[in-house]
Amino acid sequence: MKKFNYEARDQTTNKVTKSVVQADSESAAARLLIKQGFIPLNIKEQNDNNNFITRITGKITTKDRIVFTRQLATLIGAGIPLSQGLYTVLEQTQNKQMQAVVQEVASSVEGGKTLSESFAKHPDVFDVVFLSLVGAGEVSGTLDQSLQRVAAQQEKDANTMGKIKGALTYPIIVLVVIFAVVIFMLLTVVPQVQKLYHDLKKTLPFLTQVMVAAADFLTHFWWIVIIAMVVGGYFLIQFSKTSTGIRAMDIFKLKVPVFSGMFRKLYMARFMRTGQTLLSTGVSMLDMLRLTSKSVNNSVIEESITRAADKVKGGKALSVALKPEAIILPLVPQMISIGEQSGRIDEMMGKAAQVYEEELDEQIKTISTAIEPILMVVLAVVAGSMVGAILMPIYSLVNGINV
Repeated sequence: MKKFNYEARDQTTNKVTKSVVQADSESAAARLLIKQGFIPLNIKEQNDNNNFITRITGKITTKDRIVFTRQLATLIGAGIPLSQGLYTVLEQTQNKQMQAVVQEVASSVEGGKTLSESFAKHPDVFDVVFLSLVGAGEVSGTLDQSLQRVAAQQEKDANTMGKIKGALTYPIIVLVVIFAVVIFMLLTVVPQVQKLYHDLKKTLPFLTQVMVAAADFLTHFWWIVIIAMVVGGYFLIQFSKTSTGIRAMDIFKLKVPVFSGMFRKLYMARFMRTGQTLLSTGVSMLDMLRLTSKSVNNSVIEESITRAADKVKGGKALSVALKPEAIILPLVPQMISIGEQSGRIDEMMGKAAQVYEEELDEQIKTISTAIEPILMVVLAVVAGSMVGAILMPIYSLVNGINV
C-alpha cells in the first residue's frame, strides 16, 4: 500500500485536518476518507525524500507511545468505539511517523483485524510485551485497563533509563571537555615551546618531547586520525549489531566495575515489573517468562530466565527454578516464593520491582556523587601533565639564563 498526505474537512466539526492515510491509490484514499466522515480537500502521495526526512526528524519516542497508549485507554474506558477512538487519538498526535502508524492501525481495525493484530504489523513500535498485554485485554474484555498497564510499564522503564543516562551524561561531558583541552594545548601551546627551544638550540625535556611528537602527528596526519575514528566507529557499530557483539556488550554491562550492580538491579526491576504486569492481566506463567526474557534486553539474563522456564514447564516452582541462576539476584526467588505460598505472585513481583527501583535510585545518586571527585582527579592528572610539559622547559630556560 502507498501512503498519502491529505488535507480534509471533518463533516461533523467542520474542522480541517491534515494527516496521513494508507491506500492502494489516490482514489482509494479519497473513498476511505469519505467513509470516515471527511471531505477530501487535497491528497498527495508521499515521496521517498519526505519519508527519509520524516525518519530522521520524526522518530517515534517512548513518550509518543506512552501518550498514545494513555489517550486510547481513556477513550476506550469512556465507552468510545475502538475505531473512533483511534481516529480521535490520530487528530491529537503531533509526531508524523506516529500519525502514519496510528492511521495504519485504524485502517486495519476497520478492515476487521483485532487491535493486537493491527499493532503487530509495527514490531519496531510495539514490542512483544505490548502486544501480549493488549491481546490479553481483548480476550478478557479489559482492554482499557491493559492499555493503562502498558503505559505505566513503559513510563516506569523510561524513568529508570532516564536516570541511568543522566548519571552517565556528566562524566561523558567532562571527558570530552578534557580531550578537547588536550588537543587544543597540543596544537597551539606545545609548538610554541618547541619553536622557542629550537631557536635557542636547547634539548626539550622528555615529557615535552612526547607532547611535541603527538602534536606533530596530529598536525601532519590528522586525516589518519579522523579516518581511523570513523572506520573504527563504523565497525564497532556493526559489531554491536551482531549476536556476538550484543552478547559481548551484555556481559560487559554485568561485569563492568562500579556500574555492574546498577545494571543488574535495572534488569531485575524490569523482569519483575514486566512479570507483574503480565500476570495481573491474565497471561500464563510460561508465556510471562517467555515474554519477560525478551523484554529485559540482556541476552545473559534472557538465557537464565529461559532455563528457569524449561524447569517450570517440567513441574518445578518458579522460585526453585530461578534460585540456581547465579545472575539472578537473591531477592527475586525469595519474593516469588512468598507469592507462591500466598497465591499472589504478581503482587510480590511488583514489590520486588519497587525494592530494586528504589535501590537503583539510591545507587545512581551514590555513583553520581562518587564520579565527581574521580573526574576531578583525572582532570588534575591530565592538566598537571600538560602544565608540566609546558612549564618545565620554560623554567629550565629561565634557570639557564640566570646561571
